[in-house]
Amino acid sequence: MADIVVGIASSHTPQLSSGVDMWPDHAERDRRNPRLLGRDAQYHAYGDLLELAPPGLDPELTPQTWEAKYARCQDAIGSLATVLRAARADVAIVVGDDQREMFLDDGIPAFACFAGDWLTDISPDDEALERVPAGIRAAFWAVHGSAPGSGADGEAPEPTRHPVLAELGLHLAEGLTADGFDLTLLTRQPEGRTLGHAFTFPRYRLGLTDETPIVPIFVNTYYQPNVPSAARCYDLGRAVRRAVATWNSRARVAVIASGGLSHFVVDEELDRSVLAALVDGDARVLKNIHRDRLRSGNSEILNWITAAGALEGLTATVLDYVPGYRTPAGTGAGMAFARWQ
Repeated sequence: MADIVVGIASSHTPQLSSGVDMWPDHAERDRRNPRLLGRDAQYHAYGDLLELAPPGLDPELTPQTWEAKYARCQDAIGSLATVLRAARADVAIVVGDDQREMFLDDGIPAFACFAGDWLTDISPDDEALERVPAGIRAAFWAVHGSAPGSGADGEAPEPTRHPVLAELGLHLAEGLTADGFDLTLLTRQPEGRTLGHAFTFPRYRLGLTDETPIVPIFVNTYYQPNVPSAARCYDLGRAVRRAVATWNSRARVAVIASGGLSHFVVDEELDRSVLAALVDGDARVLKNIHRDRLRSGNSEILNWITAAGALEGLTATVLDYVPGYRTPAGTGAGMAFARWQ
């Protein structure tokens, strides 16, 4: 039977891959954002959030602090790549959220799985690229494998195909359905849609080799009203683990959680409580996080919770947690990196 041999989890915010010189650009987008989810689980405009910000953030906003934090993140990403490489996984189950990349208003499933042979990453064309903020463009290499305009004659790079292990995707769909999860199954990529950044980031930043196939599990973390609860996500992960255990294969399976933690307001209390529960193997804490706290960027914590359910029985270690503040209002990203072995 197949065996889950390793798990890794990483934030995938552009703040990790754009370079510190672009952090002010990320900060400027925060200032224009009218719906910043505060630590009180309510939405605020930037000015209101500034009044609620904890004191003493000035030392977090110096160039020296930013450089040091950026370096820590790169070290942690490198460590995760080493862990993944050493595990010699035959296939990676990647748990992530789609942000209107594969799924649009014609259908956003709560949970979905893909069981074709390939998924294609399509870089934006020149017209779409004009609308992308500079800080996001600077991190495109981490989600598209190359910088904008790096194709022939300065055009967008050619679409990149990512191998998928259809056999495992079909087995997961069957097993999860039998376990009480009404999973949406795709065997063909919708025309004109792209594989999302949550699923390409492991390839380009976490050392997943070009030859290692993935099986994506899509969790709708962002788009109401059919966002699953933390408890439902944890139980989905448990069902994934049971399904892998019944797969008639000797494959070594990795589980990768992509995204999170808190953003676009750093919530250290929430982040640290999640990480402590992972280390302690405390499913009760993870399953009982209120859905109001898991909105906006915070919602990607659900990907980690799903992975934690799949990785029960392995030991979790937090490699680093870096609260990446980028404004006096406390906006930014809680960047975290963990492994299960």
